[in-house]
Amino acid sequence: MKIGVHPNNLHLRLARLWPGAFVDLQPIFISYAEGRDTAALLESGDIDLGGTGSTPPIEADMRGLGVEYVAASAPRPANGAVFVRRGSPIGSVAELKGRRISLIDGSFHTYLLARSLEGEGLSLPDVERVESGARDSLADLLEGRVDAWVAMSPRLEKALERDDVRLIVRCGAAIPNRSLFWTLERNGLSAEEIRSIVSELSRIGVEITADPRAAARLLASGDRGGSGDRGGSGDRGRTDIDAWEKVVRSRDFTVFPIDDEIIAEQQEEADTLLRHGHFSKPIVLKRRETTR
Repeated sequence: MKIGVHPNNLHLRLARLWPGAFVDLQPIFISYAEGRDTAALLESGDIDLGGTGSTPPIEADMRGLGVEYVAASAPRPANGAVFVRRGSPIGSVAELKGRRISLIDGSFHTYLLARSLEGEGLSLPDVERVESGARDSLADLLEGRVDAWVAMSPRLEKALERDDVRLIVRCGAAIPNRSLFWTLERNGLSAEEIRSIVSELSRIGVEITADPRAAARLLASGDRGGSGDRGGSGDRGRTDIDAWEKVVRSRDFTVFPIDDEIIAEQQEEADTLLRHGHFSKPIVLKRRETTR
């Protein structure tokens, strides 16, 4: 099985490094740049399974690709936030009207921003969305090229430690912010394969939670090409591990099979983004029972 891994899905990022992960499925881990590429890679057959935030699979269904949801994480209320500069006159979401906001558009950032604005009687067209891509959005914020920044882990945790930026809204106040693990119906995963994926994601999640330091070491080692905290990494190695451990401890790695509640959450997001003009047509999401 070809399992896609991009930097912002820590569960699959760790699975690639975790001893014995997905061994029954003979995994081939395929690295790629970001979650918004997942649908295209599934469509082309370059991967069989991917993991993203809640928005990319809805975008894929809007394109008529026939998404099949496989599993979902627990809500991750800490893994997203909106920041402004410390000295900014912006004191609340209501004051974002007419402002330039840096985000990865078409990811969960868009939904977080939409729901946050909606709570203040605003909508996405009331702000200017600035695509951040791989740029350093923190620098854009501090240097005044944007007025606000939608951040996620691991940059979020680092931003929270700074005294030159200020938090105005956190994910948990607006959206569930789950990770979704999904494929396309055309890829034909069997019921047995889907059960095995859910079981492995769950097992790895339990082990990560039981030993977050080990998970942090793997993430830090991966960032430095396998150096870990051995042989010359010194203080930097320990600092990297400590930083990753904070990220790992901040989230719930529990994984569930797809159920009606999760599909209802996805439907609510699709309806919200339609109201905000991000989508041009409605869609009805259904739980696809796997009987193969």
